[in-house]
Amino acid sequence: MDAKAINDQFSLRMAQSLYEDLHHHLFPGDGDEHGAVIEAGLAVLNRRRVLLARRLWKAQDGVDWVPGTRGYRMLPAAYVTKRIRDCRAEKTVYLAVHNHGGCGSVGFSKVDLASHERGFPALLDVMQDTPVGALVFAEDAVAGDIWTPGGGRYALREAIVIGPRRLRLTAVPYTHYGAVDPRFDRQVRLFGAQGQAVLGKCRVAIIGVGGVGILLAEYLGRLGIGEIIVVDPDFIDPTNLPRMVDATGWDAMSWLVANGRPDWMQALGRRLATSKVRLAKRVIRKANPRARVHGFRADMEDAAALREIKGCDYMFLAADSHRARLLFNALVHQFLIPGSQVGSRIKSDVATGSVEHVHTVTRWLLPDVGCLVCNEQINAARLQEESISGVMRARQKYTDDPDVVAPSVITLNATTAAQAANDFLFYVTGLAKPDAFNGYMRSHPLRRRLEMLAPRKDTSCLDCGISSSSRFGRGDSVPLPLVD
Repeated sequence: MDAKAINDQFSLRMAQSLYEDLHHHLFPGDGDEHGAVIEAGLAVLNRRRVLLARRLWKAQDGVDWVPGTRGYRMLPAAYVTKRIRDCRAEKTVYLAVHNHGGCGSVGFSKVDLASHERGFPALLDVMQDTPVGALVFAEDAVAGDIWTPGGGRYALREAIVIGPRRLRLTAVPYTHYGAVDPRFDRQVRLFGAQGQAVLGKCRVAIIGVGGVGILLAEYLGRLGIGEIIVVDPDFIDPTNLPRMVDATGWDAMSWLVANGRPDWMQALGRRLATSKVRLAKRVIRKANPRARVHGFRADMEDAAALREIKGCDYMFLAADSHRARLLFNALVHQFLIPGSQVGSRIKSDVATGSVEHVHTVTRWLLPDVGCLVCNEQINAARLQEESISGVMRARQKYTDDPDVVAPSVITLNATTAAQAANDFLFYVTGLAKPDAFNGYMRSHPLRRRLEMLAPRKDTSCLDCGISSSSRFGRGDSVPLPLVD
């Protein structure tokens, strides 16, 4: 990306578990100052530089956090050197951390800034091509001073803590939210003007706008989401009409593709059919003409689509493929973008046709909770099958039968779409309880039961673990799977 296109601001993302660990260390109740170091990845997302908190080193009082020679407390040179070398080896960003007292706002002291001016140029020389910086926290605020190679120096715009509810920290409180559109009056009574303003500034991706995704498009449009990315390679066909919001026979070109029509006419109808992305854009704009909608008639692996998805605040995966799951899972953990993976399953007895099992599922993916790989939701055999051409698949005889079309019913789609939308809604507005359940929810309509599934997490996982070989918080420094 052209350097001129990058906004001269930095922001920070961190998982709730890391933030809680840091907060308890900085504010143990003694009213004193404490120190730490955060190792962070770096990414350019939506033309902004984002620091991705990857690891926390807590400085031990009296050993790694000692009386200063010019200020109150300091990290000694030997400790700084060790951590700088760790970050250089990992190609990550070094962030020195300490706290001040007070609530609501925070800033560096003159002594703090003077220490940065003395020490950071030398640290940049050691790091060579990676930024260094410092953060100062109050109980509910944060300020940052970020130095980049070449002489740049930037304040921190915001820090986003990602957990069951989103927490946004800034150096000073932001209180101007502007006038509220009267259309959202009933929502504002729940979310408040601040909550509605947050929705209006959100950037959300819907990957797959079939039966579930099109409902999400409708919901997000009517909620007043400011910017929505929709990604899907397919077109409307007559079998989609019972479950696709706003779809008509004209969208599916039903009269051209009907059984009995000549092959050339059916082929023409398929070419003239409305794409699912175009339908989703129409649905969103009918719900909210002010929404900014970007559509990509492609798989999520498409470079342009992926660039826009990476710049989102939240993602919904409503696509069926395991390749999409693998890439989605990597985005959640490599770039710390929360999201929901949604779907349903209907199993029938092959011999009798009787329905044996029905469930819908909403898998909420937060960066530090446990990933789709750890929870065996990405099948290696399916990945291999999806990664080869149809000709090769037939040659290797994965199946002798034509592709089996999975059942799909609009009410089942609505169950999982509504749950996923609610998870997003209460997360992003900060209304969810701090101890809200952060696992998967599976509904069993045949038995009228709701199952709560706590996800597993493997600390050695290459996606959600924090080993030196994992992609967690790596940002732009490592490639995504399936992407050249």
